[in-house]
Order: sequence, then structure tokens, then C-alpha cells
Amino acid sequence: MTMKLYMVPAAPNPTKVMLYVAERAESGGALPIETVLVNTLKGEQRSPEHLARNPFASVPVLELEDGSHLVESLGIIMYLEDKFPENALLPNTPEDRARARELERIVELRVALPMSRYVHATNSPLGLPKDPKAAAEIEASLPTAMGFLEAMLADGRENLLGDEVSLADCTLQSGCQFARFGKAELLGEYPAIQAWDERYRARPAAQKVLKF
Repeated sequence: MTMKLYMVPAAPNPTKVMLYVAERAESGGALPIETVLVNTLKGEQRSPEHLARNPFASVPVLELEDGSHLVESLGIIMYLEDKFPENALLPNTPEDRARARELERIVELRVALPMSRYVHATNSPLGLPKDPKAAAEIEASLPTAMGFLEAMLADGRENLLGDEVSLADCTLQSGCQFARFGKAELLGEYPAIQAWDERYRARPAAQKVLKF
């Protein structure tokens, strides 16, 4: 039976999951998932049908085969890693798995989430009022994490953790796409991240998912 992934293009959390699913397919491990659009610009996330799936009125939501739902992006990914372990993205050893999970959290909390907040503070697709003070605070907070990633990529590695794509790559690109969508220029001072961004966007999985 096919699972359903309720999503919307460009939004960071759905994009992270969709990139993960696409990367699994490219590695030979296609997952039995159907995507279903929830148009957040039209407020469909607040419809009674969607609130029955997710009372927090957000996407993504993964509807499992038994009709139950998972409503957090990382929880969805971890479920799919455990449910379909063949060709999973997480590495094999406990140490490498810990590093992969840690980097994904660093990227999510210190880069992708601030990028999303910056877009909403400067050019919100949801029509939120501009907040110059919040935007300035986010700009001031980003260099530490961006510099950390820049230093990682300075050795010429293909992806954030090396040759193989990781969960952190999916998460970082989800933030970068939302920044592009919101016309936020946040990579200008980081040439290694810019080069990574160009490489990742050329991947077959990215070509299937990214809209901006």
C-alpha cells in the first residue's frame, strides 16, 4: 500500500523530506510514497481535512499505511530510514551515524531555520509584515554556522560529509531554495557553500524536486 506525503513545493520542511525521498530513489531504493499538494498560500493547511491529519496546520505530513500520521520532517525521515533500511542515507557505524545526525541538526537549527525566518522577516510569501530588527539579528547570527560549513567544504569534498549525500545536504538545500524563493541573498560571502549549492542543484534528485 502506498503512503501519502502531504506537501507544498518551496517550503523548507516539505522540501527536505522530498529531497530525501528523491535521493533514496536515485540510490535504487524508491519508496512507496505518493505526494499530495496542500496549497498553503490558499490556506488549505487549515482545512478540516488537513487539521484531522495534523492539528498544527503544517506540512509535511506522512500518512502511513494504517491511516495514522507523522507530522515532523525529521521524524518522517527517521521512520523511512528504519522502515526501509536498504540504501538508507545514514551511514553504518554508530559514530558516523551520530556525526550525520549532529550535522543535520546544526544545519537545521543554525542555518536553514534562520534562513526561513529571514525570508518571512523580509519578503514573506505568506504576507507577514516586514521585521527589519529580526532580519538584522538573523544576519548577525548566521556567520558562525555558515563559517563552520564553509570550513568543512574547503577541502573540496562533494557533499557536506564527503562523497555521499547526507541528511544535512537535504536540509541545507531546503533552506537555500526557500531563500532563493524569497529573494534573500545569504550565500554571497561563502564561496565553498556557493559551489556546493551549484553542485547539489545539479543532482538528479534535486532536479526532480527543486522549483526555485
